[in-house]
Amino acid sequence: MKISIIGCGNMGLTYARSFIHYHKSNKNDLYLVAKNDEHAKKLNELDLGTVTIGVNDAVLNSDVIILSVKPQDFLAAATPISGKINKETLLISILAGIKLEVLCKELNHPIVVRAMPNMPAQYGMGITVYIPSEKVNIHHLSTVENLLSTTGRTFMIEDENLMDGVTALSGSGPAYFYYIVKTMIETAKKMGFDESLASLLVKHTMHGAFHVINNSDNDLDTLIKKVASKGGTTEAAFEVLKQNNFAEIFSKAILRAEERSKELSRLNGFQKRDDSK
Repeated sequence: MKISIIGCGNMGLTYARSFIHYHKSNKNDLYLVAKNDEHAKKLNELDLGTVTIGVNDAVLNSDVIILSVKPQDFLAAATPISGKINKETLLISILAGIKLEVLCKELNHPIVVRAMPNMPAQYGMGITVYIPSEKVNIHHLSTVENLLSTTGRTFMIEDENLMDGVTALSGSGPAYFYYIVKTMIETAKKMGFDESLASLLVKHTMHGAFHVINNSDNDLDTLIKKVASKGGTTEAAFEVLKQNNFAEIFSKAILRAEERSKELSRLNGFQKRDDSK
C-alpha cells in the first residue's frame, strides 16, 4: 500500500514506524513529506521511508494520505494539494478542531476521515476515535481500521459534535492521569518515602487498578466501596475529596477542555460563527 505522511512530527512518525513494523507498507512505498532540506536530512537519518521535500505526484497519487500538521498550519498545507489529490485516495486527518466540512472543502477532496488519536498511540496503546465523510465507503473504513489499529484501539462515531469531547477525554486524558500519579508520588515523598519507592508504589497501584477495572464484573461504585471500608483510611481520604468538591472540580476541568477545543476551532477560523449571538 502506498502511504504518504504530510506532517512528520511525533504522531506522523509514530504512524510511519507502526506501518513499517506491521508491514502495512514498505520503505519504498511510504512517503515522508519534509518541510525543507534540514527536515529532510533528519527524516532520512531515521530510514523509515522515502523522503520528499514538499508534495510531488507520488504523494498525491498515494492510496492513503495522512495529514498530521499542526491545526494552525492546515491552510498552508492544504493550498498546494487542493484539488490535486487522486480521486480514489483516502485522506486521514488527525488535526484537532478542523471539521470534515472544512477538510473536504479546503482540500477539494470528498474521501476524508477525521481522526483523533492520543499520546499512548506512540507506544501502541492509544485509542483513536474517527468519523468518516459521506463519500467514505466500506473499503475505505477497512483501510482506516487496518492502519490506525497499529497504534492501539479504534472507535468510529457518527456525531461529529462529539469530537471536541473526544479531545477533552481521550486526547487530553493521559495528562490527567499523569497529574494524579505525580501528585501521589510527591505526597509519598512528604511521608518520608524516597522517590524510587514512591514511584514504584504509585505506578504499580495504578497498573493494578486498571487491571481490576478491565477484568472485574463490578461497577466503579462497587469497586470503590470494596476498598473504602467503613471508618477506614480510604473513607477518610474520600471525605477530604468530597469536602473540597473534587468530583465537581475535575468535571469542570474536563468540560473546560472540551470548550477550549471549540474555542481553538473558532480562533483558527475553521468553524462557522453564529452572528445572531
